[in-house]
Amino acid sequence: MNDFSGYSQGIAFGDGPLSIDDIWALSTGQVALRLTTKDAALAAITRSAGHVEATLARDGVIYGVTTGYGDSVTRGVPNPLVTELPLHLTRFHGCGLGRILEPHETRAVMAVRLVTLMRGWSGVSLDLVRLLSDMLRLDILPLIPAEGSVGASGDLTPLSYIAGALAGERDVLYNGQVMSSAEAFAKAGLSPIKLKPKEGLAVMNGTAVMTGLAALAFHRAEQMSKLVCRLTSMASLALLGNPAHFDEALMSAKPHPGQMRVGARIRADLAEFARLHTPTRLQDRYSIRCTPHVVGVLEDMLGHFRTTIETEINSANDNPLFDPETGRTLHGGHFYGGHICFVMDSLKNLIANLADLMDRQLALLVDTRYNNGLPSNLSGATGDRAPINHGLKAVQIGVSAWTAEALKLTMPASVFSRSTECHNQDKVSMGTIAARDCLRVLELTEQVAAAHIIACTQAVRLRLRDGGLKEAELGQRVGDFLKETADHVPFIDEDAPLDKTLRGLCASLAAGQWSGILADI
Repeated sequence: MNDFSGYSQGIAFGDGPLSIDDIWALSTGQVALRLTTKDAALAAITRSAGHVEATLARDGVIYGVTTGYGDSVTRGVPNPLVTELPLHLTRFHGCGLGRILEPHETRAVMAVRLVTLMRGWSGVSLDLVRLLSDMLRLDILPLIPAEGSVGASGDLTPLSYIAGALAGERDVLYNGQVMSSAEAFAKAGLSPIKLKPKEGLAVMNGTAVMTGLAALAFHRAEQMSKLVCRLTSMASLALLGNPAHFDEALMSAKPHPGQMRVGARIRADLAEFARLHTPTRLQDRYSIRCTPHVVGVLEDMLGHFRTTIETEINSANDNPLFDPETGRTLHGGHFYGGHICFVMDSLKNLIANLADLMDRQLALLVDTRYNNGLPSNLSGATGDRAPINHGLKAVQIGVSAWTAEALKLTMPASVFSRSTECHNQDKVSMGTIAARDCLRVLELTEQVAAAHIIACTQAVRLRLRDGGLKEAELGQRVGDFLKETADHVPFIDEDAPLDKTLRGLCASLAAGQWSGILADI
């Protein structure tokens, strides 16, 4: 399981930057949140809201406050209607479709938006910040459709479901039931707010959906990188491969840090095997031998991706912004999700390559032409029962299908920018689509990984049963992993449906529950 021991006091919004790990901990409901008590942070929010009021009184014109939105900026809004405009923004954007974000995804989105508003650049009131914080704290979760954002001018349509909920007009999930936010607020002892002139735009005009989803994707990608290293070690053991492919001197000859780190992980796993066993092949096939070069690319990019995502999490990214110190009104394009889109386009490519790598390794394990004496399709049946048992034959077909679908989704979303909204939003990021694609690629890759866990576990057990491997050759790291998986992965001697086993493994992978099992990686 994940280690949240560092969060004994919960996470204080406004005390400082939040990390991807903070967002993950909050989204999975493992830690509580609270608003900062620091006077400086709260004062910045109050000043920013005051700047909106002062600018409106002084100049009488603020984009999105006294004007229409987007291309409609040239249309002035009469003073008597200014207070109605924010609610209209939430209403006409109520056209999202597709699946509803999962509760953990919604928490991540809400947390990221709260971080932005706490910075004090958005011109919102403390009342709004406190209500959004209370919704997240009490798990009052707006039902947010996943589709409808082009990722510039922000995630307007999906975020409208948060803004509308704050005003009491959208459905939420509360205590396991769907109800109006007004009803949920009443049950929780809260009240909807009347959105002030800049507040609808402040909640909606930003990158919180793509960034929240990106934080979740990153966390799952870190786990997957480590898991593939461990499964490669097990595949190498099962194939009676050559551990010299991961030699420290060899790795240092091409010193990409991530590649060297992956080589070191596998080398540590295979240390006892290398000491006690004589390899049967001089060179293993690429899907084993080149694992450091495949996984290493992801490892080398993760640091850059983390920096980019965390910068976006802690940014002010709506428009216009109000300098909390000077009160200047600043118009720009910080709602543009280009950085997140690049990270998600890149990450889904790297993750799909892991699916492809595991697919190739599993194909070696089940095929008697390449698996160095393992039974066909890794069936554990023997004697007269062997002819009717087919082991992992269909699982391998499934892995091929899941891998193909993952690879198909690696087309970068950013290149599909579409001119929208009367050519005002004429260049858009597609960052939210990229984030959703990345999560789907991760889901498919976790399905491949679940199958590969079964295959590698079965293959090593068969080697131990048939005498090709000895317990001592596994070493403690792989031996402990095999014990950890024993309760989740049955030994397959007679054919049986494996869908429940696969679904269980997939659910635990998606929830990040393998991070503890892989703590020695």
